[in-house]
Amino acid sequence: MVAVLFVRRWFRRHAHNYSADMPQRFHQGAVPRLGGVGMLLGWLAGLTVLAVLPRLGVFLGVSIGWGLYAALVVVVSMVVLVGAAEDVTQRVSVRWRLACTGLAGVLAVVWMDVSVPRLGWPVLDAWWASLPWLGMLLAVFAIMGLTHAFNIIDGYNGLAGLVAVLIGLALAHISLQVGDRQLAVLSLGLVATTAGFLVWNYPRGLIFAGDGGAYLWGVLIALISILLVQRHPMVSPWFVVLLLIYPVWETLFSMYRKLARGDSPGLADALHLHQLIYRRLVRAMFDDDEVRDLLSRNNRTTPYLIAFAMMSVAPAVFFWNNTWVLMFFTALFAVTYVSAYLMIVRFKIPDWLKH
Repeated sequence: MVAVLFVRRWFRRHAHNYSADMPQRFHQGAVPRLGGVGMLLGWLAGLTVLAVLPRLGVFLGVSIGWGLYAALVVVVSMVVLVGAAEDVTQRVSVRWRLACTGLAGVLAVVWMDVSVPRLGWPVLDAWWASLPWLGMLLAVFAIMGLTHAFNIIDGYNGLAGLVAVLIGLALAHISLQVGDRQLAVLSLGLVATTAGFLVWNYPRGLIFAGDGGAYLWGVLIALISILLVQRHPMVSPWFVVLLLIYPVWETLFSMYRKLARGDSPGLADALHLHQLIYRRLVRAMFDDDEVRDLLSRNNRTTPYLIAFAMMSVAPAVFFWNNTWVLMFFTALFAVTYVSAYLMIVRFKIPDWLKH
């Protein structure tokens, strides 16, 4: 919370460089977009305390070796800083950002030995285990994909941050269920870092997470999720799939939608589900375009999407070790998402949802 406040004050001038005609811009005024840097500083402080305290005879229940500490610092910092560079300059192309997140994924595989060991299908798991490079490749792809998936859903005050909090709490709960206190504490560290940012971001929007903040959420959640499945065979891989299906499906559907129109998947637009909810549901509550009302529209969009995200988080927590049930809820979420999207696009929104 303190780090984000200082970043907001130190880097306030850069906010004036952000173009007012960007398609994903739904606010007025110059708001700093370097909340990710503040979160990185706070998270590094917490991780350092976690690494040092057990060596001082305090907090002996959890320990993080210096090797894991160094790997986490390098991998997460690399991803966040490339996102922050885009926030400041707006000149880092999608290709370069993908390359940097991919390099971070490779470093995680080499340095932390992360891998996706199984798919949750007994018929394929034996074959998958015989080709370990496939698990490593999927881990790199997951780290790359989830960082950018969180960037896509980061459109309104508190939205991506609250989704990260829900997912982090779910990961912490399941980590404790299987007795992995280290992953539980790493998850709670992410939750606490995000909560400190949300003090300034929701509902007033005094600072935005930016690409750096979205990348922080994405890379940490990806690493913790992969390690949880890798370390504990009783945790179904589909627990992670269902837990993360909202940002993942938003990304996949967005890519399909853009390709169907003949556009590049990396092209920014204003047709994501949260943006349609803003236009078709929340915007109708206001009669003018004053700054105060724009901010109110912005933060009132978030509860709709948080309720939607709970449709995946809740069943994932309840059925974390039942692959077939998790697969059913994953498919149900995908169908519900597409149905809701088409309903909003076609102006067939039920009255109860409007009210």
